[in-house]
Amino acid sequence: MKTPPSPHRLIVSTDAANEADDQFAIVQALLSPTLDIRGLVAAHFGRAGSMADSRLEIERVVALAGSAVRILDGSPDALADESTPAPSPGSSLIVAEARRDAGRLWVAVLGPLTDVATALLEAPEIASRDVVVVWVGGPPYEEIAAYHPEFNLINDVAAANVVMESGIAVWQIPMPVYSMVGVGHAELRTRLRGTSPLGDYLVDQLIAFNATIEYGPLDFRSLGDSPAIGAVINPAGARWRARPAPRFSAGGDLKPGRVDRSIRVCDAVDTRWLIEDMFAKLREFGA
Repeated sequence: MKTPPSPHRLIVSTDAANEADDQFAIVQALLSPTLDIRGLVAAHFGRAGSMADSRLEIERVVALAGSAVRILDGSPDALADESTPAPSPGSSLIVAEARRDAGRLWVAVLGPLTDVATALLEAPEIASRDVVVVWVGGPPYEEIAAYHPEFNLINDVAAANVVMESGIAVWQIPMPVYSMVGVGHAELRTRLRGTSPLGDYLVDQLIAFNATIEYGPLDFRSLGDSPAIGAVINPAGARWRARPAPRFSAGGDLKPGRVDRSIRVCDAVDTRWLIEDMFAKLREFGA
């Protein structure tokens, strides 16, 4: 009998206290048996104390999920420039796991690229290892932007440029794709409420967050971070194209990058599978 393949090694970097969608991505990863989560890294999101806030939110979600996964601090701040790392336990974990001969390492980044960029600045050789960085972030390439600047990018433009220049494998999920993973309040209430304290928390925190949005009222939200987890579980559940690795201006605009290097950019995801997989795993967890 053949030995079954090992679960996919995964590190998740998440600015979990920023909005209300990181939580769903974290939970989908935690409840997926094909993933071996080596650590959850708390990321900043552009204001003082935000990394610590992210850590508290990660701890809350992990506890509700009954998980013992490691949680590590990322850098509390963006890079000062493109040559100066911002070391943290999170960046050290990325380096250590990238150096292991244990098959492909996936790094799903649901916020700024600070800790991946720091790992690359401190250990440039990991760019040639079997590591794939899946980043939710960046503006559209051709389409009109829903807003500007794109949030995950503008919180550390220097880090994004370091990663794009480095030669490491990058799978990017830009704004036009992640903004289309929509769910409504009614759908969340009817599908998840009452299934478990975890399900109730996910629903309630999203509705509460939406009540604070100045451009509301809203009764929907995009679970925009979930495609990064979906790309690791099911890479064929998306459409990809090769593009030259871009650079970004300080204001978050696209600029020409390295013509000798390409990255994989997502054009669309199978949102039916992605969202239904999340609902089903949460309902199974509650049962």
